[in-house]
Formats: sequence, structure tokens, C-alpha cells
Amino acid sequence: MSSTNDSQQYEYMKREDEEMSADEDSDNRQNPNAYMLREQDRFLPICNIIKIMKIPVPENGKIAKDARECIQECVSEFISFITSEAIERSMSENRKTVNGDDLLYAFATLGFDNYVEPLGVYLHKFREATKCDRNLLNENSVLQDDTPSDVRKT
Repeated sequence: MSSTNDSQQYEYMKREDEEMSADEDSDNRQNPNAYMLREQDRFLPICNIIKIMKIPVPENGKIAKDARECIQECVSEFISFITSEAIERSMSENRKTVNGDDLLYAFATLGFDNYVEPLGVYLHKFREATKCDRNLLNENSVLQDDTPSDVRKT
């Protein structure tokens, strides 16, 4: 008896969700800022969270599902918090791209001063590494262009 009621209730909820999503679609067409994020779009993938959480846990240790979900929500919210501040800065400077300096500014503005210096060092090292990679790519392409056309593979 309860399974019949459950299936009827599920069907009712399913129809209600479909009606709501049809209403949301029409609202989104009229007002693109009214977009509602789905849960999987708001949160970082749980498998990434679990990989990071397992690092300090012993091999035979376990992490409860509710702990994983709680950390997933907290980390995702933290990233959104920092990112929204960085976006505000880039918009105030009439830029459409958020860069690493905007993120450092956001950390400092929001009171996460302990993160600013190490992240600044990391950002500098990252930029130097990618600059070297770009130089290598440019050197390789120049070397390839200098080879005679009869030697090149086509």
C-alpha cells in the first residue's frame, strides 16, 4: 500500500518539477539573470574533494559521507565567496577577465591576509613557468620553420 502511495507521490512531485522547470525556462528567457544553478553546477566534484581529504587520513581510515558533503559545500562556498569579490574588482576596472591579481586582492580585502603572500609567491612562480613554456613553444616553432621544406614531413 505504501509503495503505491510512494509512486503516486513521486509522479506528482515529478510533474510538479517539470511544471516548475518549464516556468523557470520561460523566466530565464525573459530575464537571463534569473538563472538558478543546479546543485552539481554549484559544488566542486565530490571525487576531487575525496582525493584531497584522503591525503592525511591513514589507509585504513574512512571519511563519513556527511563529512565529505559538508566539506564539499564549504569549499565550494569559499571559492564562490573569493571569486565574487575578484569579479567585482575586475568589473569595477571595466575588465571581463578575472586574473590572479584580482584573486589576491579578494583574499586581502576579505581578511585572508595569511594566504596573500604564499599565493602571491605561487602566482609568480606559475607565471614564470608558463612564460618559459611559451618561450619553448616559440623556439620549437621557429626551429621547425627553419628546416628545409624537403626535410619536413608532410
